[in-house]
Amino acid sequence: MNFIKIESKQNNTLKHLFRLARDKKYRRSTNKMLCEGEKMLFEALSSNIRVDVIIIKSGAEFDKHLIEEAKNKGALIFVAQENLFESVSDTQTPQNIIFSVENKKYDRLPQKLNNVILLENIQDPGNLGTILRTADAFDLSAVILCEGCTDQTSPKVVRSTMGAIFRIPIYKMSISDAVYEMHARNISVCATSLDCDSISIKNIDLKNKAVIIGNEGKGISKNALKLADRKIIIPMNGKAESLNASIAASIVMWEMCGVL
Repeated sequence: MNFIKIESKQNNTLKHLFRLARDKKYRRSTNKMLCEGEKMLFEALSSNIRVDVIIIKSGAEFDKHLIEEAKNKGALIFVAQENLFESVSDTQTPQNIIFSVENKKYDRLPQKLNNVILLENIQDPGNLGTILRTADAFDLSAVILCEGCTDQTSPKVVRSTMGAIFRIPIYKMSISDAVYEMHARNISVCATSLDCDSISIKNIDLKNKAVIIGNEGKGISKNALKLADRKIIIPMNGKAESLNASIAASIVMWEMCGVL
């Protein structure tokens, strides 16, 4: 299998991928994001996501059938020596394949929705990635990123999703607009809160509702609490004051979907 060789840091493709790994504005302007590894490539191709460019580390083993499939679907395949290859990634030990894909955009919420998660000020990439992965596992209608959320196309988030980034519908809007859109569809909105008047999730049916998950340390803003129809809490028997945002979101999503 013949590949295009990259032999200099001045190579335009290398520069392009380098910027995708580090520059949010560049990702936004090009509508592209960076991914790593054969599993992510498999997930992208299986989800009919357009793969633009693939770089393989020189001498590395790889799935030839997977690369051939990507090539047949229009991807350009490059090979680079280890030092050039590793200069692209934002990790110390990148996998043997790095590639760029088109970022699937969702502009308008569909009229029909059921289970929806609204995220406010989720700033940790690992938490956001895990929430997206869990939302994909429970087949949520949508995840809405509201004020203060980290960029879902950053490599750290993308890696944490394990491929869910290619499938779960992600929208961006203010918390007030998100709640308005839910109410316009007759969907009740709940907000997770440690307040004493919050209802235990054991005592409320979360199916076909929207739930707001707040910041890892500060929780949900006062504005979001005012906008919500009711406040809910995850009961805990131990001494921990609160749960990690992604853990709390996972428990809520499990309850929303009524998984047995």
